This record gives sequence, C-alpha cells and structure tokens, in this order.
Amino acid sequence: MNRAAHAAQPGRPPLRDFAHSLPMALLRGREAVMECFRPLLAESGITEQQWRVMRALGDSGEQDMAKLARRCCILPPSMSGIIRRLEQRGHARRRPARDDQRCTLVSLTPAAHRLMDEHGRVSEQKYKEIEMIFGRANLDKLYRLLAELEVSLGALRRRRPSRRR
Repeated sequence: MNRAAHAAQPGRPPLRDFAHSLPMALLRGREAVMECFRPLLAESGITEQQWRVMRALGDSGEQDMAKLARRCCILPPSMSGIIRRLEQRGHARRRPARDDQRCTLVSLTPAAHRLMDEHGRVSEQKYKEIEMIFGRANLDKLYRLLAELEVSLGALRRRRPSRRR
C-alpha cells in the first residue's frame, strides 16, 4: 500500500513515503557499504558483529563489556555470545576487573591482531574504492552529517521522558 493508499483509509494519519523513511535510508546505505566488506569477513569466518567488536578493541584496547556493547551498538546479552565465540576462535580473552569483580574486561589476542593486520590492508583498499566512487568530500560530509545527526537526536532524547511501555 502506498502513502496515498494508507492515508486514504479513514482515521489513519499520513505516513512518510517508505523511500524517505530515515531508518530505511540508513539501512540501505549500510547494506551498500557492507557489501564491499562482507566477502573479506566471510573469507575468515568472522561475522559483522565480531568484526565490529574486534575493530573497537583494536582501536581502543581492553574495555569493559558494558562500554564495549554501547560503543558497538550491540545489546549486552548479544555481546556475551559474541565474546564467547571470539574466545573459542582464539581472538579474544576476558578477565574480571581488579577493582570491580562484577565488571568483565575484554581484550584481543595476538591472533586477533594478526587477523586485523591482514584484513586492514584489504579493508583500506575497499575504503579507497568507496572514496573513488563516492568522492572524498562526500564521504567526509557524510561522516560529519551522521555525527551531527547522532548529537542532535541525543539532545532530543535527553529532553524527552522515556515512552517505554
């Protein structure tokens, strides 16, 4: 049903056209980008979420699981499974924090660093291809706009009370 058909139904408010749904536009953009990187991940048997976690740990070093989950936009229960599978593959290790035994710290293993070094070269080639196709200025602008969107919506979220059911 298109927007006109939806709006034509009595008592229904008009909806934005699906093509202009911001969440869908962001998902389509993400999918287009990930299509460039999925073959690399599939080659090593690493999932997108595992790679996201490895990238975050590689970038910032050892982190507590709660902070890591927030940084990677992964729900904490899912993060536990991702870390467990990375441990099974020999790519991550965890330990309790010295000052708070309830807190679990996660770090990468040397094997994970080697894999990231291997993938890093190919990944940078993919970024160069994206820059050639999309343009460096457009990519910089996109990063800036996405950061501004995140900050703006974060400010909006802080001003409004939660509407959880």
